[in-house]
Amino acid sequence: MLDTFFIRNLKQPLARLAKGLDALGVTANGITVVGFLFGILVLPALYFEMTFVALLLIVFNRAMDGLDGAVARIQGPTDLGGYLDITLDFIFYSAVVFGFALMNPAENALAASFLIFAFMGTGSSFLAFAIMAEKRNIERLDYGRKSLYFLGGLTEGTETILFLVLICLLPSYFSVLAYVFGAACLVTTATRLYAGYRTLS
Repeated sequence: MLDTFFIRNLKQPLARLAKGLDALGVTANGITVVGFLFGILVLPALYFEMTFVALLLIVFNRAMDGLDGAVARIQGPTDLGGYLDITLDFIFYSAVVFGFALMNPAENALAASFLIFAFMGTGSSFLAFAIMAEKRNIERLDYGRKSLYFLGGLTEGTETILFLVLICLLPSYFSVLAYVFGAACLVTTATRLYAGYRTLS
């Protein structure tokens, strides 16, 4: 829901950073992998209840996610880059949620399971439509030039980042926040299914 706003406002700062990294020979895929390797450290951080460290890792991972796309636009987007980006993003999102289950299984495990279940809906509806959009040469440029078609919804990348930050700041409220965000993800799945049905039928 908020992605297009942030894409417009972060485009120029990211482009300037990307030019410098490109001049140094840094590749978009390298940024993606480094961002993921740091991001996945949220698992031990959350297991040991180091929520502030987890927050820093989340911010770093998401910054790298924005930067790899900016570098890719300079160097030329590739199928491998798009594949790595979306796959590692989904693994990272679920890892953060799983980390909270590890932190306090008794209180968080059920809510974490529900949220990961909801993530399956948003992820599969997003990726399945992207495949069909590619077959039909459908583009949506308000999200910028992407390797995959971006089908919007109530819970996009920006909302997910805000949620991850919030649960790190308020870890004792994880279960409540996870149920609320999971419900919003189910709404997103429903609207994407409807939009996909309307478009493809």
